[in-house]
Amino acid sequence: MRIQEVVMKRPKNLSLEPDAVSRGERYGKLYGKPLSQLVNDFLRALPLEPSSETVLSPVVRRLRGVAAGAKVDRATHRKRLARKYGSR
Repeated sequence: MRIQEVVMKRPKNLSLEPDAVSRGERYGKLYGKPLSQLVNDFLRALPLEPSSETVLSPVVRRLRGVAAGAKVDRATHRKRLARKYGSR
């Protein structure tokens, strides 16, 4: 049997747009969570320190590296695509 942790909750007044509240309530009904729990989960997921760079997947990092080294303008790129795939 697991002992449930007691968490002190602090009431906070929030000013939310009616459409956002309505959307949150509908989402909560779908997933069985009250609006306050959805807001709590969102706030807990926020990063506390700014990230210098967005975390990219390894594939995107490799592609980004390839693109950074290329010295090709848009017109040249379009010509290459036209040759490769045929112009349409």
